[in-house]
Parts: sequence; structure tokens; C-alpha cells
Amino acid sequence: MKVYGHPASTCTRAVLTVLAEKGHEAEFVLVDLGKGEQKLPAHVARQPFGVVPVLETDDGFQMYESRAIIRFLDRTLPGVALTPADPKAYARMEQFISVEHCYFSPAAMKIIYERLLKPMRGQATDEANVQAGREGLRRPFEVVDAVLAKQPFLAGEAFSLADVCWAPYMEYLFAVGQADLVAQYPNLSAWWTRVSTRPSWKRATGR
Repeated sequence: MKVYGHPASTCTRAVLTVLAEKGHEAEFVLVDLGKGEQKLPAHVARQPFGVVPVLETDDGFQMYESRAIIRFLDRTLPGVALTPADPKAYARMEQFISVEHCYFSPAAMKIIYERLLKPMRGQATDEANVQAGREGLRRPFEVVDAVLAKQPFLAGEAFSLADVCWAPYMEYLFAVGQADLVAQYPNLSAWWTRVSTRPSWKRATGR
């Protein structure tokens, strides 16, 4: 099994986290985003939108889109289940994957883009866009903070794919100076401590 990706990529990290949770090794094939390798014909043949990651199984099956990949890995690999068997917990997992995709990560990426990606490219930061991102995070943070007051993880009592999807963006929010915003939500902060100290997350981020 191969994972084509980049170690700093949020979506690649989600896939690596699931592999670590499942106790499975995969060959990592670096796609150098700094050199634009994700846009070269060889990679576009694997991922037609020119981004990472891509999964390739031992029988040659290829797929892209990290949320699809992590569902596939959880279903096909042995090890701890990251998808709840209980229908209500399963529904909560899917609900918070959707919340991440629709409300959380777009707002988080506004800040990450301004505070991390633009400086790497020698571009000036637009603080108005940073503030817009912070304001956009407040509602999803309020919602999950209330949920996490009643349960340790987003889907319920157990770590799930929903937590995996949220983790990469949370990591970068701290890296770009947003700890003060997260600290306003104590249950979210406690959840992040639980998630960020998991061996799988440490492995996915190279700690």
C-alpha cells in the first residue's frame, strides 16, 4: 500500500492518523508541494484535481479525497474500528465530519492561509481576512464545545473518523497563533489535549 502525499498536508495527516490507529504500515511517496509536483502529469494521472493525498493498494486500486480514503481504510484494515457501530453514534460522526468540511475547516483555512502560506510565499498578511476566519470559527466552536461537555469525543465515547478530520486544522490553528481563541472553549480545549497526545497523531505529525 502506498500513500502519495506531503507530511505537512492536512489531508495527508488525516490518512496517516488512520493508518497509525489501525496499526498499518504504508509506503509514503513524497509529492513535493513546494516544487509543484502535485500539478505534474504523473500525479494528475492519479489525482485529477492536482492535490494530495492519493492511496494506492497492493492490487493497484487507487483513490483520492482524504475523507473517502479514511472511510475505506477503516472498513478494510484490521484493528480498532473508527466508525461507531451504534447508529446514533455513527450519525453523530458523519454530522461532525460534515460540520468540519462545511463550517470549521473553511474558516480555519482563512487564518492558516494568511498566517502561514502567504508568508512562506513572501506575501503580506491580510489581517482582515484573519479576523474573518476567527469570527467564522466561533459558531462551530460553540457547537462542538457544548457537545464535548457531555462526551469525550465528537461521536460519543470513542475516538472516531470525525476527530481525525478535525485534528489537522486544529493543529495548524495553534501553529498560527490561535491558542487564545481555542482557550475560550474549555471542552474543546480538553478534547484537543486528548486528541493531540494520542500516539497516532504524534506519529502522523512526526513528533
